[in-house]
Amino acid sequence: MDDPAHRGGPPLRILLLEDSDLDAELLGVVLDDAGIPYAIERVMTRDGFAAAAARRASDLILADYVLPAFDGLSALAIAREACPDTPFVFVSGTLGEEVAVEALKNGATDYVTKQRLDRLPRVLVRAFSEMRAQAQRRTAEQALRELNETLEARVAARTRELAETNAALTSQIAERVRAEEALRQAQRLEAIGQLTSGVAHDFNNLLTVIAGNIELMEPAITDERNRRRLTMMRGAAERGARLTSQLLAFSRRQRLEPTPVQLNLTVAAMRDLLQSSIGGAVRIEMTLQPDLWPALVDATQIELVILNLCINARDAMPVGGGLTIETANVRLLDEPVRPEEPPPGDYVMVAVCDTGSGIPPEVLARVFEPFFTTKEVGKGSGLGLAQVYGFAKQSGGGVRIDTRLGEGTSVKVYLPRAAALGLADTSAAPLPEPEIHRAGRRPVLLVVDDDSAVREVTAAKLAAAGYGIREAGSGLSALQHLERDATIDGVILDFAMPGMNGAEVAAEIRRRWPGLPILFVTGFADTEALKTLGRIGEDRIVQKPFRDGELERKVAGMAAQPAPGLRLVAMQGQAT
Repeated sequence: MDDPAHRGGPPLRILLLEDSDLDAELLGVVLDDAGIPYAIERVMTRDGFAAAAARRASDLILADYVLPAFDGLSALAIAREACPDTPFVFVSGTLGEEVAVEALKNGATDYVTKQRLDRLPRVLVRAFSEMRAQAQRRTAEQALRELNETLEARVAARTRELAETNAALTSQIAERVRAEEALRQAQRLEAIGQLTSGVAHDFNNLLTVIAGNIELMEPAITDERNRRRLTMMRGAAERGARLTSQLLAFSRRQRLEPTPVQLNLTVAAMRDLLQSSIGGAVRIEMTLQPDLWPALVDATQIELVILNLCINARDAMPVGGGLTIETANVRLLDEPVRPEEPPPGDYVMVAVCDTGSGIPPEVLARVFEPFFTTKEVGKGSGLGLAQVYGFAKQSGGGVRIDTRLGEGTSVKVYLPRAAALGLADTSAAPLPEPEIHRAGRRPVLLVVDDDSAVREVTAAKLAAAGYGIREAGSGLSALQHLERDATIDGVILDFAMPGMNGAEVAAEIRRRWPGLPILFVTGFADTEALKTLGRIGEDRIVQKPFRDGELERKVAGMAAQPAPGLRLVAMQGQAT
């Protein structure tokens, strides 16, 4: 028998239905000659055959067709019911062609006449081949049934997967659009900030000339009418200075003095001021967190921020309403979605909430831009929220606005958390400035400014204070003056100049004349450039436009106790 399934394998288990001992022996001889290992279970009765078939322990059924009280077709019916996958082969001496055909129709695998038992091995090979084919077919049919049964579930799962992928893609597209819009907004605010700081610098120069000449003219004006006019002019110059201060706050060029501040105390102390500023039609409530962290901020500027926000809230409630000031400790984990919002970290939050009209989306996109306002002409400058934005970002925090049309607005200002209450700026305190050498004569100052009108006002004020004056219109010209004139005792230096700026001129002076004191006078200072000059002390800072003798007092302060080497201290010319 040429069947790899049984050659050298376990014995072929045969259920034999045969009543003749001789025929049974002949079948064994044929199988032996074919080299087929086998084990035969022989039965001769209906009951014996039915019991053996029910056990399904056989690999093959061989059955005689004619039995004394039993026939082969009945045996075939029993086998098809009990073990339908087991090959069934008739082995009979009286099986005619018609009977054989009927047997095959009823499910027999094949038949062999007892006169041609030599055909039995080939029949067995064919039977087992058919059995394997049927098994494979049944396996395939079962797999197909299972596939059909799971097809709907798999289609639903795939549909769900595609929907999730599409949702994720849509979210990514929306996030990219949001990020691009945030980037455009940040770039727009940065560009406006750069323009604003330049405008503020030029305005401060103009205000310095105006305010300085008013101060110089005052002693010569005696009639009351003209003195009133000078007072009006001075008031206008001061209002202009406040506007430039707000512009510098937006562009993050203002000078801040951050110290640990307990905002609960600050807010509570402002209640009377706020109530008088916003009027009796608005009810003020305060929700202050008891264990509030200290905030590292400029105490004066945060008061202005709170006042600005409360005034904005009042204007959003023309017929009255409720205003709530809230403080809280906040830990942010998410990245900002708008450029004005803070990055992740620990913050002290102060929020001003109103029950007003809310902010439309098209207005919300521009509320931090300087001079943008929806108020009537003369009702607001459009610098309030710009100042809040600049202060919060320069302090290391940010701002978030939550608003609903017809319900109200909440402006939350996030300020950096101080490490501990009472923490002060840990950088070194300013060293005393070398003294201005007098040696029996009045000190001589070199005034350096590229704006001739500003330089003239500065020189006139200092000359009136008793100083000898030299003037230079550029950094290079200042260095040339110092090379030629050894009597110069101090330098009054503008920061923003074409060519060499104030920081570069100061660095060269420090290298060549290390004992010469220097002050900066400018509309604003580049803080990154000033860092190269060391710690900046407030007592060495003069701001444009000059106010109330500040320039003269701080120049006089240059006659301090001498110290080894030069300590360069910048005067940041920003208006507050």
